[in-house]
Amino acid sequence: MIKEGTYVLIEKIVLEKSERAENIPPETKEKPLIMHIKGFLKHNADLNEEVEIRTMTNRTEKGILKQVNPYYSHNFGKFVEEVMHIRLQILKENDYE
Repeated sequence: MIKEGTYVLIEKIVLEKSERAENIPPETKEKPLIMHIKGFLKHNADLNEEVEIRTMTNRTEKGILKQVNPYYSHNFGKFVEEVMHIRLQILKENDYE
């Protein structure tokens, strides 16, 4: 059970597949348009239940509870040795040794 007031992420369908524009790529049109929204639970709930949240801008949104204490998980990839060589060359050319 996830307690009221917990910071969460919900998923909300904005457009069903049938409502998508005709001029978008077929692989895109095959999926609904989904929005992810973060906010604070208004009532106790479990994952994958429909819930209401209060956003940071004080809006109320409904959606499916997907994550507790959401965080950013993207990065810039693994170290690329060639890029370091380029950086060192640039620094050398600009007298930043």
